[in-house]
Amino acid sequence: MRSPLLLLVLAFASLNTPPASSQEVRVPLPKKSKYTPVQELNRDGVKALEKHDVAKAKRLFYKAYLLDPNDPFTLNNLGYISEIEGDMERARRYYDQAQANTAEAVIDRSTERKLEGKVVAKVAGQVGTEEMHLNQLNSEAVRLLNQDRAPEADLILQQALKINPNNPFTLNNMGFAKEKEGELEQAIRNYQRAANTHSTELIVVTENKDWRGKTISEVADRNALNASLQLGKAGALDARVARLNLQGVSAMNRNDRATARADFEQAFKLDPQNSFTINNMGFLAELDGDKETAQTYYEQAQAAVRNREKVAVATRAEVEGREMRHVAEQSSTLVESTLDAQAEAKRQSSTRPTLKTRDKPAPGSKPAPTPQPATRQDQSHPGTVYTPPEFRKPHDQSPNSPAQPSPQPDDTQKPPN
Repeated sequence: MRSPLLLLVLAFASLNTPPASSQEVRVPLPKKSKYTPVQELNRDGVKALEKHDVAKAKRLFYKAYLLDPNDPFTLNNLGYISEIEGDMERARRYYDQAQANTAEAVIDRSTERKLEGKVVAKVAGQVGTEEMHLNQLNSEAVRLLNQDRAPEADLILQQALKINPNNPFTLNNMGFAKEKEGELEQAIRNYQRAANTHSTELIVVTENKDWRGKTISEVADRNALNASLQLGKAGALDARVARLNLQGVSAMNRNDRATARADFEQAFKLDPQNSFTINNMGFLAELDGDKETAQTYYEQAQAAVRNREKVAVATRAEVEGREMRHVAEQSSTLVESTLDAQAEAKRQSSTRPTLKTRDKPAPGSKPAPTPQPATRQDQSHPGTVYTPPEFRKPHDQSPNSPAQPSPQPDDTQKPPN
């Protein structure tokens, strides 16, 4: 579905008079005169947008605004620019002002030709709440993807897909998020779904200048190819284990414990000597409340293979960039301190010791509460889930990166470049 937002960039207005009946007196109107300075600036701004030069268009529209802050076309155009930049509240304010000042002005030039000749009052700001919300979600997702916060972007894009499951920009963004989370198969599926929409909508805002002006379907198709090539290179054992660890970290950051557990356990089966994998198994043991087993894993991780490699992705941002052995040592120290504190509390307690096994609690005792997963906001635990550095950025050398379409309710940002 095409959003009216893409169609709203207007140049100038001419008077629109209703047709006269046969009994009415016909008053001849003079031919269209030269454009006013405000009209010229808006026309030039439209031309700049047609060439995907958003910065120049913005300057021209602001110059027009300084000359006439009540011109409906200028207000509408500034709303369009605000939406491209992801400021939806400001865009809405501009659109509301444009509607209030439209009168019977007629569109002379637009980025969407079919709008030319229509009354601006019937076009400006006519964006549904649902479409605006979709664009907001994609804008936020693109911002997070640019900050390497793929799990958070993933959750936001899931909301966007509930609004419109077939939007090509959202699908492409989700593909990019999945790729950064190490889930290449899902990334390819999302890219292909975006490409199969055969959308002709153009990418307007993206970090990759080479992508500006290209259709979202074309970009998604290229992303699918790049992800497929990456998947073909991921057959080696080290690559498979690293990708499983990355998937587990990402799942944990989305609070998806079941998926994280399955990924970590599979990685451990493939390579039980990998320092990152052993550490993550210790994390799972902590989640289960089994601190003794967690302590054993953390101690093993300090001396295991790849223990000197640096953490690339973790549940705690402050441990990223540190060597794996040092992070495992920190986790081990914290667990040991907790065990010592618990032992001391029992020694000073007047209650008699009770026997309990790992599979069954002691009679009359209460089950230990299940610890909550560490998150980036939880300051009580160091980062506990890690992945090797080679998966920090799936395609550092490729054009894959979230891109943002020209504001359209359904067309929301796709992985920039």
